[in-house]
Amino acid sequence: MRPVIAQLEASKIREIANAGMGHKDVLAFWFGESDEVTPDVIRNAAIESLQSGETFYAQNCGLPELREALAQYTRESHPSADVDANRIVVTSGGVSALMLAVQALVDAGDEAVIITPVWPNLVAQPTIMGAQVRCVPLQPQGGAWGLDLPGLLKTITERTRLLIVNAPNNPTGWTLTREEQQQILAHCRRTGTWILADEVYEKLYYEPTPHGCAPSFLDIAQPEDRLLVAHSFSKSFLMTGWRMGWLVLPASLADAMGKLIEFNTSCASVFTQRAALAALAHRKEITPRVVEHFKTCRDTLVPLLAAVPGVQVAAAHGGMYAFFRLEGFDDSMTVAKRLVAEAGLGLAPGDAFAPEAQGWLRWCFASKDPSRLVEGVRRLKEWLEKQ
Repeated sequence: MRPVIAQLEASKIREIANAGMGHKDVLAFWFGESDEVTPDVIRNAAIESLQSGETFYAQNCGLPELREALAQYTRESHPSADVDANRIVVTSGGVSALMLAVQALVDAGDEAVIITPVWPNLVAQPTIMGAQVRCVPLQPQGGAWGLDLPGLLKTITERTRLLIVNAPNNPTGWTLTREEQQQILAHCRRTGTWILADEVYEKLYYEPTPHGCAPSFLDIAQPEDRLLVAHSFSKSFLMTGWRMGWLVLPASLADAMGKLIEFNTSCASVFTQRAALAALAHRKEITPRVVEHFKTCRDTLVPLLAAVPGVQVAAAHGGMYAFFRLEGFDDSMTVAKRLVAEAGLGLAPGDAFAPEAQGWLRWCFASKDPSRLVEGVRRLKEWLEKQ
């Protein structure tokens, strides 16, 4: 076993989940997924594909019709972006999209800069490739988090091969502004740094926008800029278990990325790609409903949390999480374990996402029934009153 693999830290989120799974009295909000099943129209498309015998290999970069549909979907969301099918590659999940991008760009010894707190996979992936990872932490201000832009730009130099940025952010809900994106892109052009933008939460954005999504680097980038954007069907189409994602990348990289997919997964399964096509065909009825429901969930949970004495929280502009701090409780892993065992409440510990998030907790508010959120806050408040 390579030492870097042996030394990888196991998921702290999984550790909490493993402690609570199988206990029916535990309200689980630890994973980043809704408890609502995938819509019927998507599941039926997969069933029809299987029943018709589509059980064989497909093209490395995805079915041509799916690549075209994704290009159209991208242009709808980002009209200024020059994206056609030859800039799209289909992947077996958003995780695979991100890992493929890192494999394509990072050599052992290269420098990668990552904005944290962040989903731990984004730090692990360049680490697996032997990169030197430098983290630039967001700054907490009250219950919200913000970017130290001058500090980030100072960290990115000609030695920086790759910048990884996740916005809207998991776990904090922080979202890049258009001005911040412009300054980052201009700076990375000067340093020759690639940008890997994890924008899987772009549709889960709760501020008014013309095209129903968060600001994207695609809105301001040129087709051959050193930019890869990772997406997933998981969140805004309720398809976490399907493992369907895609990359938007410079057309000059598509063929090489196809070779890399061949050596990783060969291709995404056809029946899941048929499901993805159905999701896109019904996007105007599925995603707006999901986003509106998640906004209702956010607006149910956050005020209730804010009213609990000792809780520091701010409503996230995007994503599906409330990220909050409990005054007087500095060890988030210990608190998360105690909440499972003593309150029947399953949350993700903040230090799973970065050392600077120690003492914070992540609550996934994507609940089919918002009354579960109300009950969860009741349990938290009751637990705190006993301390």
